[in-house]
Amino acid sequence: MNRTGEPIRVIVCGCCGRMGSQVARAIYSEDLIQLVGGVDIKEVGRDLGEVIGVGTKGIPIFPAVAQAIESSHPHVMVDFTHPSVVAENVKEAIRLKVSTVVGTTGWTDEKIAEVDALAKEMDVPAFIAPNFSIGAVLMMRFAAEASRYFDRVEIIEMHHDGKADAPSGTALRTADLIRKSRKRDFPPPKVITPEVLVDGVLGGEVAGVRIHSVRLPGLLAHQEVLLGSAGQILTIRHDTLSREAFVPGVLLAIEKVRTLPAGVTVGLENLL
Repeated sequence: MNRTGEPIRVIVCGCCGRMGSQVARAIYSEDLIQLVGGVDIKEVGRDLGEVIGVGTKGIPIFPAVAQAIESSHPHVMVDFTHPSVVAENVKEAIRLKVSTVVGTTGWTDEKIAEVDALAKEMDVPAFIAPNFSIGAVLMMRFAAEASRYFDRVEIIEMHHDGKADAPSGTALRTADLIRKSRKRDFPPPKVITPEVLVDGVLGGEVAGVRIHSVRLPGLLAHQEVLLGSAGQILTIRHDTLSREAFVPGVLLAIEKVRTLPAGVTVGLENLL
C-alpha cells in the first residue's frame, strides 16, 4: 500500500521472460499492488494482461524504461532482465526517482557502487536480491554461521542451462556472507593432485571458497554448501522446484523498498 492509501504502482522490466511474467502475474493478483506497465524487447505494444494470461487489461508493454515510467507513473520498478542491461535499467529508474527491486544477477562490486552512488545522490532506495526464496536466504544464513567452525567450504550451485551468468548471485552472496561471518578469508584451497588435467576443473575461488557451477536442462535453481573438517562433513542444501518460490520475497520487497535508506541494499535477509 502506498503512503497515501493507494495501491503501490509497479512496472516489471523483463515482463515477458520466465521470471518476469511470473512476477507480473502475481502482482496483478494483489489488492495492494497495482501492475501498471511492462518493459521488454518482445511483445512491445501488446497488452501485458494478454501476455500473462489474465486477459486484456489496458497494461501496455514499452520498449524502454524511461518511456514506461513517463507513461505509467510507477512507484516501483521490478527488474528481471539480463546482466548486460540491468545496471542501466536501474540507473534510468533512479534518475527518474523510481525505487527499484532487482532480481537480475550478474552484478559486480563496481556496478553496485555506481548504482549506490547515484541512488544516494537522487535520494532513492534500490534493492537487489541474489535470491528471493526464503529457504535460500536461510541456507545462506546457516552456512555463514556454520563456516566459523569448519576448516574448508565449497559451494556447488546448479541452474538451468539458460542462466546468463556463472557463478550464480546466490553462490557469490553465500561466499560473501561466509567471509563476513568468519571475519577473514579461508586460506587458499590446496591442489592435492600433482597435475590438473582439465583447466578449471577445481572451480573458481572467492574468499578461499571454491565455487562449482553446473548448467543443465531439467534444473531450476539449487545450491549445496559443503563444510569440512577432519573426520566430518556438513552439507546444507536448498532446492528451488518452482519459480513460485521467489514470488513472496519479490512482493515483500515491493512493499518495503521505499522504507529503505537511499542507496543500494543487498539481500532479502535485510527485509525479514
